Amino acid sequence: MNKIILFLLCFLLGSSFSTFAQGRDREIKISRQQESPVKTVKVRGKGKIKNVVFMIGDGMSLAHMYSTWAANKGKLNLENCQTVGLAKTYCCDRLITDSGAAGTALATGHKTRYHAVGVDPEGKPLLTLTDLAAAKSKSTGVVVTCRLNDATPAAFCAHNSDRDQAEALIADYAGCGVDFIFGGGKRYFCERKDGRNILEEMKALGYQTPENQEQLNAIQTGKVLAVWADHDLPRPSVRKEMLTESTMKALELLSQNKKGFFLMVEASQIDDYGHANQLDPLVEEILDFDRTIGKVFEWAAADGETLVVVTADHETGGLTLVGGSLPEGEIIGKFSTGDHSGVMVPVYAFGPGAELFTGIYENTDIFEKITGMFTVPSVLASRQLLIWLNT
Repeated sequence: MNKIILFLLCFLLGSSFSTFAQGRDREIKISRQQESPVKTVKVRGKGKIKNVVFMIGDGMSLAHMYSTWAANKGKLNLENCQTVGLAKTYCCDRLITDSGAAGTALATGHKTRYHAVGVDPEGKPLLTLTDLAAAKSKSTGVVVTCRLNDATPAAFCAHNSDRDQAEALIADYAGCGVDFIFGGGKRYFCERKDGRNILEEMKALGYQTPENQEQLNAIQTGKVLAVWADHDLPRPSVRKEMLTESTMKALELLSQNKKGFFLMVEASQIDDYGHANQLDPLVEEILDFDRTIGKVFEWAAADGETLVVVTADHETGGLTLVGGSLPEGEIIGKFSTGDHSGVMVPVYAFGPGAELFTGIYENTDIFEKITGMFTVPSVLASRQLLIWLNT
C-alpha cells in the first residue's frame, strides 16, 4: 500500500512539474484593443543640468519594450530618447542579480551582495543619489508602484544586508530625508511588531500624509509621504493614472527648489508579471510607465535643464517575442523562466547630458555618469567624492 501511495505521489508531482515546464514554453498571445497615446518631444538646446529624473522599469528588457511597442501598434514615448546604451547587471557574488543588489548599484555606484540594499558587501551603509542631492541642498523624491520596503525604493532610502527585513527598511524612511515619497506598504508603517508608527513619526518630522490623489493634488508645498496601499499598488487598469499624476505632482513640488532636484520613479510591477509569466498585465504596466515617461519628457523639454535617464535593474522572465501583428497590436511571446535572467538592460537618456549614456558599461557607471556631471569634493565619504554641483 505504501508503495502504491508513493507511486501515485511521484506520478502527480511529476505531472505537475511537467505541466509547469510546458507552461514556461507555451506561446502567450495578447491583443491591445486601445492604443496608448504617444507624442513627439524634442530637446530644446543643450542647457546645464540642474535636475535629474531617474526612471526604472523593474525587470524590463529590450524584449519587454519591443513587445510593448508592437502591442501599441508601433508607438512608444520612449522613442523620443536621444541616446541608448547597455548596462551589465551582475552583482558582486552572483552572475544573475536581484533587485536589491541591482538597485543598490544604481543608487550608490557600488556592486554589492545578492539580496542586500543600500550597503556594501560587508554590510556598511552607502551614500545614495538622494543623499548626494540633499548634500547640495537639492530636493529629492521617490515614486514607486510597489511597497516602499521593496528592494528598489529601499536601495535609495534605506540600508540593510537583507531586503526581506521589511520593518527595519521602513524604519529607515524616518531618517532618509527624502522630500517626496509615494508608494505602498502602509501596514509596515502602522501595523508593526515593534509598536512604532512610522507614519506618525514622519508627520512629526513635517511630512504631509495625503490619503488619496485629491488630497495630494491640493498640497502646494512641503514634504510629502503618500502611502495608499497596505502592500503594492493595484495594476494600472485599477489604479488608473496614479503613477503619472503622482510623478507630475512630485515634479511640481520638487522644482520649487531653485537649486534643483533628484527624482527616482519606478514601474515596479513589470518584475512581478515577469515572474508570473503574465504577458498582458506586464504590457499594461509598461504602457503605464511609458505614458509617465512621455509626460516627464514633455516637462523636461519645457524646463531645458533636466536630464531624464530610463533603465532597468535586470530582466525578469526571459521574454521572447515570437510572433504577432503590428497593425493589429497583437503579440505572441514566450517566457523561458519564472526568475531573473542575466541579459544586459537598455539605458535611455533624454535632455542635457544624454550623450554620455551611449555604449556598453557596468550598471554602477550610471551612478558615476550622473554624479560625474557634478564633480565637487565633499567630506561625506572617502570614495564617493562626487556630489551635486552648485547650480
